[in-house]
Amino acid sequence: MKLVCPECKNDVDLSAFPNMKEGHVIECDKCGITLMIKDMEGDAVVTEIVDEGK
Repeated sequence: MKLVCPECKNDVDLSAFPNMKEGHVIECDKCGITLMIKDMEGDAVVTEIVDEGK
């Protein structure tokens, strides 16, 4: 699965979230923004910004 942070455009490491599903909240390890998973389409993950982070 692949996720590019909508804020900083870096790849988010999803290996720390093996049981990821819709509604799960994750944080970008680069910029600190909090994202909620809205949908998982094939290898892509669609997210929504929950908190702007640092």
